[in-house]
Amino acid sequence: MNLEKVIFGFFILLAATLNFGFFVGTIDNPDHHDIYELFAAIVVSLVATVLKFGDRTQIGAVQLSTSLVADLQLITAAMVWGYAVHVSDAGLTPEMTSRIVSLSGGALFANVVSVVFLIVETIMQRR
Repeated sequence: MNLEKVIFGFFILLAATLNFGFFVGTIDNPDHHDIYELFAAIVVSLVATVLKFGDRTQIGAVQLSTSLVADLQLITAAMVWGYAVHVSDAGLTPEMTSRIVSLSGGALFANVVSVVFLIVETIMQRR
């Protein structure tokens, strides 16, 4: 068993599950989407991205790109949340919550693609 691959797979799956946990719920209800879960999803996604930098394979490059997409969308979602709460006079409206959750959904799709490529890479490896 390769400990590096275990840690790598752990962070990829944890990023996807945390993002899924934030995404699930009524899209426009802020009570269904926890800011701390979004923060945890961002942190774990960034760790997963850093772990992907050492891989020099084509699948590794695609995994890195999907991770960068997820990071960008999650960070943008956090920025929209920050804008809604701290800058906008309207606050965290259902419309703003929908934007935040939609961005998280895009990141979730990128995480799913990354997990699929992890499975493909694992299947393709020979012992």
